[in-house]
Amino acid sequence: MTSPTLAVRQASPDDLPQLFDLYRHLNPEDAPPPAPDTARDILTRLSCYDGSAIFVGEVADTLVASCTLIVIPNLTRGGSPYGLIENVVTHGDFRKRGFGKALLDHATAAAWEAGCYKLMLMTGSRQAEVLRFYLDAGFEQSKTGFQKRRVAARPEG
Repeated sequence: MTSPTLAVRQASPDDLPQLFDLYRHLNPEDAPPPAPDTARDILTRLSCYDGSAIFVGEVADTLVASCTLIVIPNLTRGGSPYGLIENVVTHGDFRKRGFGKALLDHATAAAWEAGCYKLMLMTGSRQAEVLRFYLDAGFEQSKTGFQKRRVAARPEG
């Protein structure tokens, strides 16, 4: 049996409802998505950063995978930008078919086309299978990542 063909493209505002459904496979406990007008505005602002995009993988008019590429201007490395990949997700029913890797390959090509000298991603997962996925997609575990999250204000009571 042949695997269905994945079409990879940049997300459009019309994709937002399906994209938010797909994001539930990334983090089921995530906050509800922004209102439709706000979501469209965020997507528009993202596209203002040269080379940055949300890429989606589609099978038979259904979004099955996605990742976000942010191209960050840089004053080092001769002014070459660098890329950051976030929100890598494949729908649970479509995993282990190469769709996630195809999305990462597409994002990598877009980063190189934008002149990035490196491409980074971080994962919060410690699952060996997830880490192996990123290694198999050509990423190396070569840096130590740190993060700082904003603590939500406590409601006054």
